[in-house]
Amino acid sequence: MDVELTALALCIGFGAGFLLLAGRSTATAVRLRVRGLRVTGVVTARAAADRRGGGLVVFPDHLGRRLVLDPGRYGRLYGLPPAGGSVPVVFVRERPTAARVWTMRHLLGPAFGWFLSSAVAFGTGVVIAS
Repeated sequence: MDVELTALALCIGFGAGFLLLAGRSTATAVRLRVRGLRVTGVVTARAAADRRGGGLVVFPDHLGRRLVLDPGRYGRLYGLPPAGGSVPVVFVRERPTAARVWTMRHLLGPAFGWFLSSAVAFGTGVVIAS
């Protein structure tokens, strides 16, 4: 009985934590939609010595400085064009280093992943409880 109760508590805890992370990710996307500055960035190739996949996005901030955004290895999955293409970038004026690619898949993809993880955790808790 104690093992089942502990596993159920862990499932509920992980599910609630994942749900909070999904809400935080969605709130960040909404904040960027409302207060964010949108600029156009250019996709560039990584250095030959860099083993990570995908490209980098070079964009200007509100002061004209050139910054580099690394959308990660899932950039193509989120709709990042090949090297040389342009992509919209959004950032909050006070924090241009925390920029994101301005596509719905890139902004809301993490929220969907966290929500799906919370559903799996809560579902596992339901199976354990019954």
